[in-house]
Amino acid sequence: MTPVATLKIVFAMVLWALCFPVIVAGLEYSPHLTFAAMRAALAGIILTLLALVLGRPFPRGWRVWMTLSGVGLGATSLGFLGMFHAAEFVSPGLATVIANTQPLLAAVLAALWLGEKLSIRGGSGLFAGFAGIVLIALPDFLAERNESYAIGVLYIILAAAGVTFSNVMIKSIAGKVDSLSAMGLQMLLGSVPLAIAALVTEEPTTINWTFTFIASLLALALAGSALVYWLWFTALETVPLNRANAFSFLIPVFGLTLGFVIYGERLSLLQIIGIVMIFLGIALVHRRKAMLGNEVDSEAPASQSGGGEV
Repeated sequence: MTPVATLKIVFAMVLWALCFPVIVAGLEYSPHLTFAAMRAALAGIILTLLALVLGRPFPRGWRVWMTLSGVGLGATSLGFLGMFHAAEFVSPGLATVIANTQPLLAAVLAALWLGEKLSIRGGSGLFAGFAGIVLIALPDFLAERNESYAIGVLYIILAAAGVTFSNVMIKSIAGKVDSLSAMGLQMLLGSVPLAIAALVTEEPTTINWTFTFIASLLALALAGSALVYWLWFTALETVPLNRANAFSFLIPVFGLTLGFVIYGERLSLLQIIGIVMIFLGIALVHRRKAMLGNEVDSEAPASQSGGGEV
């Protein structure tokens, strides 16, 4: 993996880590689905207009459009619906644990759909990373036993499933279509079901257009959606999905770091052990194989043939 690709993925994880608290802040002033639909539509418009201004090619062929529709439905429609509603019912710790089952699910789909074989080392790395996530969020997980617990869990599972399937579909077209136009269009396509559901079940006119809500909306649309998905898509053009997905375990680590730096929150022993497990897991997934005395990056054949062992 090149340093540029690594920086893209890590920066995307930082931005994703910031999304959940921003969502919570904005939901005080807007209905859930209305907020989610506006975030998706605004991000899609920005990326699509940017692609037009720069003269980027737009996707062609019904297969590509079907894939983009699937990405929009999974990542944007189901992903946003699940995360925006889950913010009302479950703690960030519990949401983090369930949402980060996504790399494990994606590893199975990547093996079946993309031919990315998962080695014993790679599988051990993913499970070590997930174990670290569990340790970090264990206190919140054990404390979360209110009436809305089951509802919140279902919303997070819905979001994780949508993101899992969309990531596999994104990987299948990465490098074959323009990143700006593809990600802009999938967000526009994914915003349509959200907008319809918002009109049917909510009152969009009840939005309280405060400075906090506008700032939350712009931050989520520009940084948490448009920029993040462009970074993610361009990284997947050269990096196997399983390797890129392993970095998603860093999301709660960045969240803890922000809490420590900004709010002076102390890290518990379990959280420290969890962070160590996460870095161990990522190291296992990305460890290079020694072959004939030389280090050979296993992602090289993957990028050439569309598959490979991770």
